Amino acid sequence: MPVAQRSIEIDVPPASLMGVICDFAAYPRFLPDMEEATVLRAEPDRWSVRYALRIIRRVEYTLDHVREGDTRLRWQLVEGAFKSNSGSWELEPLDGGTRTRATYTLDIDLGMFVPGSVLKTLLEHNLPATLAAFKRRAELGH
Repeated sequence: MPVAQRSIEIDVPPASLMGVICDFAAYPRFLPDMEEATVLRAEPDRWSVRYALRIIRRVEYTLDHVREGDTRLRWQLVEGAFKSNSGSWELEPLDGGTRTRATYTLDIDLGMFVPGSVLKTLLEHNLPATLAAFKRRAELGH
């Protein structure tokens, strides 16, 4: 899958949005395809999280996440259903820090052939829907 990147503007400060992003255990409550998110290890600004998604079939994987202040979170695959999975959230303060432009980048290799129509759905529907879910969650004050 090619690198996918999308941005969205959210009406909360970066620190508030980062709080939503780093609340991994809450993901199944607001991300429709997320069945489970279990924090395996938590240290200051570093987490290992086991996920289970339902996209066509159940997919399980573990990511290591590292937060860099209130403006960046990056992750890397530890193990699971993918050949590779890395990415980041980049948060840019807007309007004096009262709003945020959030850019989500995903670089994933599924390690198998995936029809173009499935990739198109993932890039054109699921990724924007995921960003919209984070926006709703953050703006509602989770």
